Amino acid sequence: MEDLVIRDADVVDGSGAPSYRADVVVDDGRIVSIVKEAAAAGCQRPRAVRELDAEGLVLSPGFIDMHAHSDLALLRDPDHSAKAAQGVTLEVLGQDGLSYAPVDDRTLAEVRRAIAGWNGHGDDIDFDWRSVGEYLDRLDRGIAVNAAYLIPQGTVRALAVGWEDRAATPQELHRMRQLVAEGLEQGAVGLSSGLTYTPGMYAEDAELTELCRVVAAYGGYYCPHHRSYGAGALEAYEEMVTLTREANCPLHLAHATMNFGVNEGRAPELLSLLDEALAAGADITLDTYPYTPGSTTLAAMLPSWANEGGPEAALARLSDDDTSERIRHHLEAIGSDGCHGVPIEWDTIEISGVTDSALADFVGRTVEESARERGETPWTTARHLLLADRLAPSILQHVGHEENVRTIMRHPVHTGGSDGILHGAKPHPRAYGTFPHYLGHYVRELGILPLEECVAHLTSRPAARLRLPDRGLVREGYRADLVLFDPRTVAAGSTFEEPRRLPTGIPYVLINGRFVIEDGRRTDELAGRAVRRAPQCL
Repeated sequence: MEDLVIRDADVVDGSGAPSYRADVVVDDGRIVSIVKEAAAAGCQRPRAVRELDAEGLVLSPGFIDMHAHSDLALLRDPDHSAKAAQGVTLEVLGQDGLSYAPVDDRTLAEVRRAIAGWNGHGDDIDFDWRSVGEYLDRLDRGIAVNAAYLIPQGTVRALAVGWEDRAATPQELHRMRQLVAEGLEQGAVGLSSGLTYTPGMYAEDAELTELCRVVAAYGGYYCPHHRSYGAGALEAYEEMVTLTREANCPLHLAHATMNFGVNEGRAPELLSLLDEALAAGADITLDTYPYTPGSTTLAAMLPSWANEGGPEAALARLSDDDTSERIRHHLEAIGSDGCHGVPIEWDTIEISGVTDSALADFVGRTVEESARERGETPWTTARHLLLADRLAPSILQHVGHEENVRTIMRHPVHTGGSDGILHGAKPHPRAYGTFPHYLGHYVRELGILPLEECVAHLTSRPAARLRLPDRGLVREGYRADLVLFDPRTVAAGSTFEEPRRLPTGIPYVLINGRFVIEDGRRTDELAGRAVRRAPQCL
């Protein structure tokens, strides 16, 4: 007798096709049969050790978070309800060009400092890995949800070149190509970049193209956080399209937004650019989060020259009064490359997290608000935070436009990604609410997408980008990564005021056939594992 039958579910199978009513049978972690209502008439219905009545619930494939920052959270927090309770069954880590493999001892210490605002310093983590394969092995010891990994180009550059703003030598480029190939052979699904973050932003297009050629040879994809989401955003998107077409490499555009005042209402221009490339044969997908504010670190706003040499060099520049004044001028008058070429507006920069508890009063307030209370300029406040918390403050940046969000999510190559930073006292609510927010707000309340189409954006389309042959659809033989949700009540619980509230209307989530959410509560199952792509070198 099989393990489980999910009875009388409204199956939205991830393909975009209309829903149907069926019994779905799960055994040994896979879907073994699907008996549609019409076929079951007059026949004996399937039986199993456990029967789950799904009357009134939608059964869909598990949601795939194409842009996650849970690289340490999955190891730190076995519960990980932030994602499991949303119905996320697979996260893609290693985003924005900076993560924790491949590294050596020096690079690991530098990266931990550089992205402390994303993941904390990691003092509670045993960093017992150095290579991509060793990190994936660590995930295989048991995690809350499945995880795939992108090789972070900035980390690779830090390892082979350092944190200097210069072109790589031929020997250094050869080493970077080797590191990327090794990571792909060990199971990574592609390469990410953070081209407004150091040191990845120091790479010229020719260097990135060479790395993308390696990625293409192994059947992976390139996922850039490109060089600007503000002034010059369209040019930055076009740069990535041109670069990957030259390398014959699939392109997945990370958090593909059109932010800042200069881009209000310009989403159709982005989609026109992509449609033209798609019509010419380009392989392009993108992900977005269904909110307007962005989220990153305060240090990321600095001009690239201020971060050259790594975190300690950046702190030294901030400590020097004359250099600090140069940084302020670039931020406020010119528009730094770290702030996407747009002069910073301190009333849009909200502190969402710090690592030093003595700075907790700054959290939840904009830099401008805190500066006004302290009787000082916004830059003085921002500089104080950067120095006192050693570059670690995380921020929300309120610069998005709702019409752009809605326009982009309708596009057929769109997928869902939370870009969720879980660190900090007041993180962006997208970390806990992205997927139910799509289903509740944008599908049920606004009708921006039909339910079946939205589910396809969150399941089969990302699975196709990841080239996963047995995930992303409700099909016989596929892995039983499944979500049961109530389409009448599903909603994000998280808000900007209470960002860690869990969603409603998602009573059951299965990963590899095991319940990680049951009756709306997290079980003690650690059913997730590393999802590796088999090498496909040509």
